[in-house]
Amino acid sequence: MSTPQRYLDTCYLHDQWGRIVSTREPAPASGPLLCLVHGVSRCAWSVHADLPDDLAHKIEQLAQSEAPTVDFRQPPVHANEYRKLLSAYISLRQGTVIDPLEHSGPAMTFPDALPAATDTVCIEDERLFEIEFSGWVIGEIASGRAPVLAVIEDGNPVSLCFSARSTATAAEAGVETAPRFRGRGLASRVTTAWARMLRDEGRMPLYSTQWTNQASLAVARKLGLTTYANIWCLIEPGPQTQTD
Repeated sequence: MSTPQRYLDTCYLHDQWGRIVSTREPAPASGPLLCLVHGVSRCAWSVHADLPDDLAHKIEQLAQSEAPTVDFRQPPVHANEYRKLLSAYISLRQGTVIDPLEHSGPAMTFPDALPAATDTVCIEDERLFEIEFSGWVIGEIASGRAPVLAVIEDGNPVSLCFSARSTATAAEAGVETAPRFRGRGLASRVTTAWARMLRDEGRMPLYSTQWTNQASLAVARKLGLTTYANIWCLIEPGPQTQTD
């Protein structure tokens, strides 16, 4: 079973004070201003390294009084205080009143027993994605997306599971199915294959999504994933925003 702190360490690069510097990706994004992860037995959090020290301390002091929870859809106790503090910070930076974006969702782990992966292949060349996918950059797999598992049809990858963010000990699943192949259960097949390969490498496979992402939640149910925490983030709106 994973922990809230493992989630933070897997998804974000932190400085020496434990504050978020960026996401852990080949092309890292800035990450959220605040990420709180509430589990059954503990709560972990990180604030962004760009926040002024006095603001960061205020948020961290509030976070220290957050309690573990079994109601994973419940917002943090101090949710309103975090919003007010970060809204004032964002508004001052951008010169107009702007509230932070809020995102939340379950952090999940895979069952101990996974079915054997069938009809999937490991991909090492992004050029194979050109027919059904867009946005992949040459060198991205070698820079941290590996392993990338795919379902192949007519010689082309049509459903992918890859390491969205990763460390030497764990990785978060990223799943993408080409639009015309959705609704056929391919995502669960390829995600199972990815999780098994990650375990073969001696790393822990992790999965997270947002409560509003019904398709991703359906994949999680089909895979029998176990929710161990709720992820609650506040993000500064902007063109470079990456939310989870």
